[in-house]
Amino acid sequence: MAMAVQHVHLKGEDPKKTAQFYIDNLGAKLIAEIPGRGCRLDLHGLQLNITGKVASQSREQLYGIEHIAVDTDDYAGTMAKLKANGVRVLEEMPPNNAGRRVCFLEAPDGAQVEIIEKV
Repeated sequence: MAMAVQHVHLKGEDPKKTAQFYIDNLGAKLIAEIPGRGCRLDLHGLQLNITGKVASQSREQLYGIEHIAVDTDDYAGTMAKLKANGVRVLEEMPPNNAGRRVCFLEAPDGAQVEIIEKV
């Protein structure tokens, strides 16, 4: 049985603000609007569905996701852009044995994004 990731769904109090964060800071592209609910983004090949809580769903719905990891081939430039945009950096790790740098930043609604330097 073959399986593959179809999408990651982020729920937030302000779906437009959440989507704009991923567009402005991480280079996501708008795929489509979800009328009355939010939108779909392409985050470098990963589909993000971003909505608020959906009234027709009866199960408990939670905001956010723990974290999404994104590679960058320009760690210094990426960090400069994030900081210029006022993004809160939660933790910047010292380089690992391979010299790779990693940091975690705060996205809307409690989600975190891990930035990983390609080496």
